[in-house]
Amino acid sequence: MERREFPLWEVFVRARNGLNHKHVGSVHAADDRMAIEAARDTYTRRMEGVSLWVVPSASIVASDPGQAEVLFAPAEDKVYRHPTFYVVPDNVKHL
Repeated sequence: MERREFPLWEVFVRARNGLNHKHVGSVHAADDRMAIEAARDTYTRRMEGVSLWVVPSASIVASDPGQAEVLFAPAEDKVYRHPTFYVVPDNVKHL
């Protein structure tokens, strides 16, 4: 008998409103609803989150680390994008 695994889903959790979703791990599930429930059961057992995202792993496209220099080189000539030009007040907790 052939053993077939469910597809792999990547799980992202947002801890509080106003924060970004963070990748926390993966689950195997037959569909998106099952993936959300498995993610909830696995990664938010202690009420750690207010929102979940699940994405099929097969849908994620990543850059090649070996091509990082070529890919990110155009950003070097845009120094105004670097945070060194901005002063963040001490009372600002999350940007």
